[in-house]
Amino acid sequence: MAEPTPRRNEPRLRPAPLLFEPAEVAADPEHFFDLESIDDPRALLARATELTQAFRAATDRAVEFQAIAAAQLADPRRFDRLTPADIAERAEWTEDYAKKMVEFGRDLMRGVEGPGHVDPV
Repeated sequence: MAEPTPRRNEPRLRPAPLLFEPAEVAADPEHFFDLESIDDPRALLARATELTQAFRAATDRAVEFQAIAAAQLADPRRFDRLTPADIAERAEWTEDYAKKMVEFGRDLMRGVEGPGHVDPV
């Protein structure tokens, strides 16, 4: 499972960049960010680890943005607000998970993160 997202008062790590893969290279199922061309196992481990950290950081960040969007969509001040069931359907979540994500998003928007904060993921 991915490590927890850094809290607001902790600096975010800058993982290795996820470089764009040209369509013709990405179409090759054996090709993955040029890892298959690295012969040295030390270098392969280092680059694969960098990519793993980058994907984890990207996932954590994307989940935060999902939560913020869910909270905004569920905002009772919006005339077009959505119910947790509607949000769950759009995001392909369960309704319970959508409720947790709405709360997580509200916490993020308020800047509330601390020892009692629980990440829904």
